[in-house]
Amino acid sequence: MRPIYTWTMKFAGAFFALVVLLTSAAGSPNSPQNAQDLPSAPEAKQPRFPGAQPQPAPAQPKPSHPVSASPAPVAPLTTMPSGNNAPTQGLSAPEPPAQSGSSAAAPASVPMEATPQAKPQAAPPAEAETGDFRIGVEVDLVNLIFTATDKRGHFIKDLKQEDLRLLDEGKPPLRIQAFESETGLPLRVGLLIDASNSIRERFRFEQDSAVEFLHQVVRPKSDQAFVIGFDSVAELTQDYTDNADELAHGIRMLRPGGGTSLHDSIYTACEKLGKARVKSSARRAIILLSDGDDNQSRRSREEVIEAALRAEVIIYVIDTAVTESNNKGEKVLRRYADATGGRVFFPMGLQDVSTAFNQIQDELRSQYVLAYKPENFVQNGNYRSITLDVPKRPNVRIRVRKGYYAPKG
Repeated sequence: MRPIYTWTMKFAGAFFALVVLLTSAAGSPNSPQNAQDLPSAPEAKQPRFPGAQPQPAPAQPKPSHPVSASPAPVAPLTTMPSGNNAPTQGLSAPEPPAQSGSSAAAPASVPMEATPQAKPQAAPPAEAETGDFRIGVEVDLVNLIFTATDKRGHFIKDLKQEDLRLLDEGKPPLRIQAFESETGLPLRVGLLIDASNSIRERFRFEQDSAVEFLHQVVRPKSDQAFVIGFDSVAELTQDYTDNADELAHGIRMLRPGGGTSLHDSIYTACEKLGKARVKSSARRAIILLSDGDDNQSRRSREEVIEAALRAEVIIYVIDTAVTESNNKGEKVLRRYADATGGRVFFPMGLQDVSTAFNQIQDELRSQYVLAYKPENFVQNGNYRSITLDVPKRPNVRIRVRKGYYAPKG
């Protein structure tokens, strides 16, 4: 029995040694040695499977994730919005590793490769900043809409920029940005009809003429107009629309009677025109039918003229006075038209009212646009005078506003 016992013990010892050898092989350096490398218990069992030996390959991307993750948070911390172009954001990521000095050698090679690219791209941002500055200066441009006629009142449509002499506060402009004969600008028109007792005799014919005017001048999808009737108060009978029938209805609603708040009504219309939203430049005009009498307004004539200039509104007037002894009202109406670059019409008969509307329509489609940068321009809200003439062509008469108010900075 002893030889059998001895052989059995030797066999058991050999088997135990084999188990130990296999166990040590399972714990080789390619297997996880630290519990921190095993995020969860199911993953900790993976090395026991036969396919666990090739797992060292996935272990290589893990070091790459921290390297790629470190530049990612850097981008939001850069100050690129100061005017640099978007492509330079890709160059901002290498800068923090260079300052920290704690990044690994492999990531440090990335900024060394990116740095030479940053130098050639420094010029475009400078150009962009220059362009932004130039565009910002364009805000200070002054836009003038003016009309040129001969001594007989016929429109002159062949003026050139070199024909003009412009003075702003007595000095030539720094530059002329744009000059052209503009007939397609959208119109924003406020039709103001005096509905006080003083115009009762001619009221119906003036209504008919105004309806015909709006049917001819308002272009759908381009122009818009509104209607205000006033006696002791101003009443908006039709808001902005390009529908001529709706505008006609707003005119027909008016009934004469009461006092006259001329200045307050014009002020209301100027505010409304100044707030008009347009996609591009537009001509803002008030067509006023009145005899110039005012006995109800709280605002003065000069306050209203300032409001008109700030809103860049041109005022055209059709004098509805019945008698020829309307000197006081005529002066008021002329002041409004002259200050804003408009015109006053004095119809002698009822048919002349329609003629005046037709002439206003022709003028609105026969104007020039001049944009310029004035010298010594300050956004202080002060009034600046303008003179515009054509010295080389003495037969040409210019009708333009006498000045403007600079915006407040």
